[in-house]
Amino acid sequence: MKKLFIALFVGLLMVGLNAPVSLAQDVDSIEVVDGDSASNAAADSAAVDTSNVVPQDEEPVDSAIDLTENGESSDDNLTSFQLIKRYFIEGGPFFMGIVMLCLILGLAVSIERIVMLSLSDENVDRLIEDVDSAMATGGAEAAKEVCRTRRGPIASIFFQGLSRVNEGMAVVEKTIVAYGSVQMGRMEKGLVWIALFIAIAPMLGFMGTVIGLITAFNDIAIADDISPSIVANGMKVALLTTLAGLIVAVILQLFYNYIVSKIDNIVNNMEDASITLVDLITKHSVSK
Repeated sequence: MKKLFIALFVGLLMVGLNAPVSLAQDVDSIEVVDGDSASNAAADSAAVDTSNVVPQDEEPVDSAIDLTENGESSDDNLTSFQLIKRYFIEGGPFFMGIVMLCLILGLAVSIERIVMLSLSDENVDRLIEDVDSAMATGGAEAAKEVCRTRRGPIASIFFQGLSRVNEGMAVVEKTIVAYGSVQMGRMEKGLVWIALFIAIAPMLGFMGTVIGLITAFNDIAIADDISPSIVANGMKVALLTTLAGLIVAVILQLFYNYIVSKIDNIVNNMEDASITLVDLITKHSVSK
């Protein structure tokens, strides 16, 4: 499982590192295409202006409306994925790259936890039936063998409790409670990292927002003008970084809540099964 997690982490990290380069190349190609189309449109409009001369006594045709109706926006020619990549570059590779890294690491930890919890989930009723049958035929040793061949936290708790049946029911109950806490801690391993990425992703987005606003006001001070064209770049960076941080936080929050609900379900099964084990030990009065 560790090898699977490491391979998954390395793969996601390589994708994240290669993404900015490919994004930059795609955006450059998009800009080149847009530049060629703009130059062609300018040449066509110049040809139309020189060839079609409107007499002074006739009403001039609104060329701006014609260009707007016949021309197409550059964003309309892009697919959704290309548009996302373009916004990634426009938002700033530094902050957007860090936000993407948070997403990659958070998804890697989330997938690893989901896989581990899925493997830990077991058929509790079948385990209890097998332990009951083993106790009836072979005592505690036979029941321990059944638990040893099963995976999951419940089988481990059963094994620890059955290992101390000769020490009295009080010791068995304390062992079950103590080892149940250990198993719960193992299941919650890694959740602190997911919570960390959920917290810092919006903070990084807000930091990019502040830097974008500072850049916008700095451009205003340098140009001594408050025209929209001057402040648009800084405001775009501010909004895009905030949006990226919030999207990452929402995605990781969904995974976090799913993992927590899965852990709660397993813990409830552990508690019910532990009570059943005590009843089975009392019923069969097994000993080593």
